[in-house]
Amino acid sequence: MKILFIGGTGTISMAVTRLLAEQGHEIILLNRGSRNIELPENVRVIQCDISDEADAARKLEGMSFDCVGEFIGFVPEQTERDYRLFSGRTKQYIYISSASAYQKPPSDCVITESTPLANPYWEYSRNKIACEEYLMKLYREKGFPVTIVRPSHTYDERSVPLGVHGRNGSWQVVKRIMDGKPVIIHGDGTSLWTVTHNSDFARAYAGLVGNIHAIGQAFHITSDESVTWNQIYSIIADELGRELKACHVSSEWLAAVSDYDLEGSLIGDKACSVIFDNSKIKRAVPGFRAEVRADRGIRQTIRYILAHRECQRDDEEFDRWCDKVVSAVEQSKKAMQ
Repeated sequence: MKILFIGGTGTISMAVTRLLAEQGHEIILLNRGSRNIELPENVRVIQCDISDEADAARKLEGMSFDCVGEFIGFVPEQTERDYRLFSGRTKQYIYISSASAYQKPPSDCVITESTPLANPYWEYSRNKIACEEYLMKLYREKGFPVTIVRPSHTYDERSVPLGVHGRNGSWQVVKRIMDGKPVIIHGDGTSLWTVTHNSDFARAYAGLVGNIHAIGQAFHITSDESVTWNQIYSIIADELGRELKACHVSSEWLAAVSDYDLEGSLIGDKACSVIFDNSKIKRAVPGFRAEVRADRGIRQTIRYILAHRECQRDDEEFDRWCDKVVSAVEQSKKAMQ
């Protein structure tokens, strides 16, 4: 198949690109070229900023596709642009939404694709919902061949899945554990969460490409495994050979004192216990099952990060903020004694 990906080099999309290229499909990426050096040799790149619609239209002139995958569409204006660019030129359009779009707080911790979409805490999620609604309206009214995919917390070898981190990603939390400093875990750390390795996500996504049962449908793709946040942080500390010094802090309090939009990412997502029912994606892609267990995937990621200096991005601002939060918690304890 001839497949065009908008983006194609992110945490999720790089795994999909590599897998489909290995399967022998013709893969073309439309992106700005920031990570193209890591691509398989048989992947073709059209270097373009798709926000320049006129330039994108010129570079795509005369081309048609079996599938177009949108990985970097976050607001309805971008999906509207995609419709103008690809209407009548692709047999399938797969849009990456987000499992954070599901109802928060959830009325039931078991999430299916029929769970309502509503997130009053996170604008990112509300924009994803708006994109979904626009695309499904196009499917119903104009036959635009849409497939919606909702990932949850998907990670790769370059970043450890965490609940609270700074703008430079996960390294500073790893470093704090290595240095024997307390790390912040939201709530009491016992809420259930699902982390999915990008290689597992890629296998399910690849099974949706060109799949007649996927048109007009929405699927989430996650692991079936649920772990607590305490378990996630304990796995990290154990792999590092360090003691975990956990500082448990209310999600609401963290959101109130943070400049990191924790209201959205915590209260609107990670603070909620969720268990994903993956029956639908398994029916559409027979044989799919997430294979990378959380402890094994996280340990592999830690080893990769420690071996690759480029993944170790210090974040002194976040480190100072963590110290302030830990100090405030300790002072409040003393004040109550």
